[in-house]
Amino acid sequence: MKSSLRVAVTVALGLVTAVPLFAQTDHMGGSAPSVKWGAAPPFFPSGARFAVIQGDPSQSGEYTVRLELPAGYVIKPHFHPTDEHVTVLSGRFLVGMGDSVATAGAMVLGPEGFITAPASAHHFAVAQRKTVLQVHGIGPFVITYVNPADDPRGQASSR
Repeated sequence: MKSSLRVAVTVALGLVTAVPLFAQTDHMGGSAPSVKWGAAPPFFPSGARFAVIQGDPSQSGEYTVRLELPAGYVIKPHFHPTDEHVTVLSGRFLVGMGDSVATAGAMVLGPEGFITAPASAHHFAVAQRKTVLQVHGIGPFVITYVNPADDPRGQASSR
């Protein structure tokens, strides 16, 4: 019997179950040229580009976005209400924990580097080179700055 559905067989507690791995009509995807870039939302400092890959990051549910950051770009200490999962696609990205930008103790991530910032964990980020990130999680994607004066939304006239 031919089928376009591939199946994995799992044996647990003496039971055999068939679990679909994928069906040709049940997947989503695209190529890099199909990514539609635009300006980042106003809770990011100016200069970043942003693309929604999956979902709606402003709503509840799964989302995947990409950020393109110029060299020297800094996201001041902030936190999120949900876990934030970040994969570096290209560039050099520093992520540190705490309430101030202290790059001496920051984790340096290159291409394929990955970090999860747990919900409510105060952290900052610096792009040492032009950097492209992929961020995913469960929305809504919200940023709260530790120091309200660092929030770019309060600096709208300078954007």
